[in-house]
Amino acid sequence: MDGKLRKHIPDYLLITEQGPMAVDVKPLRRLSKPEVAFTFDWTRRVVESRGGRYEVWSEPPTAQLENIRFLAGYRRDWLFSPGLLDELLGADLDGVLLGQVPRRLPGRPEPHVRSAVHHLLRTGRLVTRLDQPLSPSRVLRTTS
Repeated sequence: MDGKLRKHIPDYLLITEQGPMAVDVKPLRRLSKPEVAFTFDWTRRVVESRGGRYEVWSEPPTAQLENIRFLAGYRRDWLFSPGLLDELLGADLDGVLLGQVPRRLPGRPEPHVRSAVHHLLRTGRLVTRLDQPLSPSRVLRTTS
């Protein structure tokens, strides 16, 4: 390119249903460096000229990463009452605010209910947006 020999090996080569895809992984803070931007632009052009796809991946946004780390503390199934988890899953929580869930199970201790909801979020049986810090105003969705 431009009369110069250039070398770069992407971090991953994925074989997808849409064809091959090359992926480079770089922290967000380094993507704005001119030499990194140049290399990735050059790599994109080379890969796409050969019919492939090219993507650059970075870490998730800070709030999302913090939420994932927080919810990781609720990953151990054996710490949660199966009965409480079943009650929560049967309580029709779709569209309910996170902070309102303990009121749906008044006979259960609030800390247990909150912890169980966090476990269900961690395991994907309940979902909410993680792109902003978790708060009582987060809307829950069920996953069926």
